[in-house]
Amino acid sequence: MTASHTEEVKEGAANNTGVTLTDSAASKAKALLAQEGRDDLRLRVRVQPGGCSGLRYELFWCDRPLDGDKVDAYDGFEFVVDRMSIPYLSGASIDHLDRIDAQGFVIENPNAQGSCACGDSFH
Repeated sequence: MTASHTEEVKEGAANNTGVTLTDSAASKAKALLAQEGRDDLRLRVRVQPGGCSGLRYELFWCDRPLDGDKVDAYDGFEFVVDRMSIPYLSGASIDHLDRIDAQGFVIENPNAQGSCACGDSFH
């Protein structure tokens, strides 16, 4: 899930999580949350064991805070990273692409030493 992103990262948001969202990613997250019709959800990214290379990203809506969560407030939603994922994600950026050759959220992570051929996991 790495790709070079060309968009500027979101300015003005506190960076407690160590992860930045581009304007495109923040805008898409806000639009998706509006479709959910709930105001109690937060966008969470975490790293879990799995995939060909050993670790994989999960990006999803959650409604329960966890002990040790780090939270960044964006316009219209909160972005959360759990304490176990922070070392893996520190310095990462998340973009949202909508091009003919790539669609969806992509994570550029300077901590990833490599990834599998399909790009779904990293080590």
